[in-house]
Amino acid sequence: MSEKIANVNVGCISSRKLKWFAWGTGGLIVFIGLLVFVVFLILHPSKPSFNLEDVTVYQFNVSKVPPYAITIIMQVTLSSRNPNSRIGVEYQPLHVYATYRDQQITMAYLLPPTYQGHKEPVVWSPPLTGYDMPISPYSQQSLDQDWHAGVILMNIKLQGDVKWKVGTWISPKYHLYVHCPANIRFGDLNNGGPNLIKGQPVDHCDVEIAS
Repeated sequence: MSEKIANVNVGCISSRKLKWFAWGTGGLIVFIGLLVFVVFLILHPSKPSFNLEDVTVYQFNVSKVPPYAITIIMQVTLSSRNPNSRIGVEYQPLHVYATYRDQQITMAYLLPPTYQGHKEPVVWSPPLTGYDMPISPYSQQSLDQDWHAGVILMNIKLQGDVKWKVGTWISPKYHLYVHCPANIRFGDLNNGGPNLIKGQPVDHCDVEIAS
């Protein structure tokens, strides 16, 4: 009888130790997570900056009769810089596309996931294409006026998810919006000029990060 009681006591003690160990391990993990999160808040990460470095249009055609549509082949170069000295940026798959008067005129190009270290730059040069992309009659009228003026204002947009990284801790996803305006100067294209057209960035890119 005494031997059975001893075995029960040993079993109870072992069970308590396992519970204490589990609670202690769980509490330590939670504490470390909270500590890293507090450090993240104290560091207060700054959003990355973006620049539109180059825009080259290889083909641009607009239908003159309904249904109105645009065919365009172009390539853009976007650069990004992480201004944080202690926080990395993880870019999830990002989508890049071109718009004219808030209407999408190219298919979205998918950029691969990219990690950006402290103070590091990243450069992407995606091709953007759109074949018979429909536009509204209002946009076609504006485009016709811009075409004859020799300058068309386009917007290169980038959207996707980003995460902040501090050590081994990775934040939840935040949504990234980047908007880069560019003037496309056609010059003598209507008079048989060259097909290759260089665009000129209008201003710095607007960057917004939302939860």
